[in-house]
Amino acid sequence: MDSRTSKQNYYLDIADSVLVRSTCLRRKYGAIIVRNDEIISTGYNGAPRGRKNCSDLGVCTRETLKIPSGERYELCRSVHAEANAIISASRRDMIGATLYLVGRDAKTNELLCDAMSCSMCKRQIINAGIENVVIRTGPSEYRTIPVSDWIENDDSIFFPL
Repeated sequence: MDSRTSKQNYYLDIADSVLVRSTCLRRKYGAIIVRNDEIISTGYNGAPRGRKNCSDLGVCTRETLKIPSGERYELCRSVHAEANAIISASRRDMIGATLYLVGRDAKTNELLCDAMSCSMCKRQIINAGIENVVIRTGPSEYRTIPVSDWIENDDSIFFPL
C-alpha cells in the first residue's frame, strides 16, 4: 500500500512553504500553479518589487484603520499570492492548470481554514485559464473549487434595488 502523501497535499505543502516569504503583517498566503504535475510558478503576498513591505515598515494600513478582512484591498500594499503566481507564468502554461493556495495568520501562524481568493484574484484566475483552485482547510484537508463555478455563479454583478 502506498503511504505517500496525496498529490494535493504534496502541492499544498509546497504552497505552505512558499508563504513563509510573505511580508504581510495580517495574513500570509502561498500559491503555486501546477499543470501536468509540473510546477509552473509560485507566489506569496507582498509589496510590489522595489516598494517597502509592511514588514519593513512595521505597520499595516488596513489593520491601523481596523478594516475587516476581505474589505478595502485597494488600501493594502501587497500583491496577493495568486496574482504573483499568475504574473510569473505564461498564460499558455496556465490553461487547464490547478492553483494551490494556503493561508496562515501572520501573528499566530494558524491555518486559515476559511481561506478564499478575493474577487480580484478570482477574475485573474479565470482569465489565466486556470481550471481548479485547491485550498487547504486543515492539516491534510482541502477543498477543490472548479473555476467554472466562479464563471457560472458570478458574484461580482450587483444590481441595487
